[in-house]
Amino acid sequence: MKLITRTQYLQRLISIIGTPDIKVITGVRRSGKSKLLEAFKNHIQQNLPDCNIIQINFNMPEFEHLLEYRPLYDYINSQYKEGKENFVLIDEVQMCKGFEKAINGLHASEKFDIYITGSNAFLLSSDLATLFTGRTFEIKVFPFSFAEYMQYFYSAGNYNPYEKYTAFDKYMVDGGMAGSYPYKDQEARYSYIADVFDTLIVRDIRKKYKIRNMQLMDRLVDFLMDNISNLTSARNITNAFSSLKEKVSHVTVSLYMNYLCNAFAFYKVRRYDIKGKRYLASNDKYYLSDHTFRYAKLGTRNMDSGRILENIVAIELLRRGYEVYAGVLYQKEIDFVALKRSEKIYIQVSDSISDSKTFEREVSPLLQIKDAYPKMVIARTRSFEYQYEGIRVVDIADWLLGEQDSR
Repeated sequence: MKLITRTQYLQRLISIIGTPDIKVITGVRRSGKSKLLEAFKNHIQQNLPDCNIIQINFNMPEFEHLLEYRPLYDYINSQYKEGKENFVLIDEVQMCKGFEKAINGLHASEKFDIYITGSNAFLLSSDLATLFTGRTFEIKVFPFSFAEYMQYFYSAGNYNPYEKYTAFDKYMVDGGMAGSYPYKDQEARYSYIADVFDTLIVRDIRKKYKIRNMQLMDRLVDFLMDNISNLTSARNITNAFSSLKEKVSHVTVSLYMNYLCNAFAFYKVRRYDIKGKRYLASNDKYYLSDHTFRYAKLGTRNMDSGRILENIVAIELLRRGYEVYAGVLYQKEIDFVALKRSEKIYIQVSDSISDSKTFEREVSPLLQIKDAYPKMVIARTRSFEYQYEGIRVVDIADWLLGEQDSR
C-alpha cells in the first residue's frame, strides 16, 4: 500500500520530543495512527542516531509475552540504556491488561519519552486523566483530508488548476479511509469501509461498554448517519423510535450517542447563540468522522451533496484545531462558528450558489452579524475566490487545499 508523509501530525509529534508528557495518539480505527507512529520512529532514527528506541506493537505475535502490565514494565526497563535518549513507542497499548499501571510506572521513573496508540474505544480523550497519573498530550488523528487525498493520488502537487475540482468530486465518493484506496472497485471500497465501521468501531464499543441491545445501537447509527448536519437530540430520536413502536429510554439513547462520539465514530457540534454569546443546551448536530461511512452503510441512492459538504467542512475545521459550533442568530441558522483562541470565523456551506435565491439564503444570516470577525461562504463554485459585501466566497476544493488566499 502506498504511504504518504502526514506532515501535520508528524510535525506535532516532533515538536514535543523531550517534553515530560505521556504522548497519546487517538482517533478512529484505521485512520493511520500506527503508520504515524512508524513514521515518527523513522524520523527519530534519522535525526537522533544516538538514541535508544524501545518499540512494541501488540498486533505482532512476538510481543504476546508482554500482555500483562508487569512483564511489559520489566521488559521496557530492561531495555533502558544509560546516557541515551530513551524512546518508548507502544502500538495498541490497550491489548496489555492493566497497561496504565505500566505506563504510569515508566513515566514516574522519568527515564523514558513515551508515545502510545490504542483502540478508539479503549483510549478515550475523556479517560486519559483517569488512566494516567502524569500529564498527557493528545494528538488527534483524523482520516485523510482532501489535501492528503491529493498528495496520495497527485504527488508533489502535480495537477492542473482545474483537475482538483474533479478530484474533489471523487473525494466526496472515496472519502478519507486510505485503507480502501487500493481496492479498484467502488463496491469493494465500500465493503472495506463498512467492515471498518462494523467490526472495528461498533465491536470495540460493545466490548468496552458491555452493550446488550445491539439492535438499538444499529438503529441509532443508521439514524445519525441519515441525519448528519440536522439538529438532533436523544429525546427526538427516542420519539422517532417510539413512533415505530420500539420501546426505548432516551437515557439509553443518550448513553449510546456518547459512546459513538467517544469512539470517534461521530463528532457532536453544539449550538451557539451569536447574539446572546452563550451555548444552547437543546439539539446538537452530529457529523461522521469520515463521510463515506454513510455511503458504505446506507448506500448511495440519496447522496445529499449539501450534507456531505457540511460534514467535510466540519471535520476539516476540527482537523485544523478549531472548536466548532452551530450558530444561531435571530432564529436563523449559521452552519459553523469556528473558534481558536482569539480567532473566530462564521461559515455557511452550500453545494451550489449559482441560483440567486440560494445565494441570498446563504449570505443573509452572515450579513446580520454585526461584529468584525471574518465571514465566509464555502461552496462548489469551481472559480476564484471573490467577496460579496465583506463576505468571502470560496470554492470548497480551494479552501480544503489552503489555496484560496494565493490568488
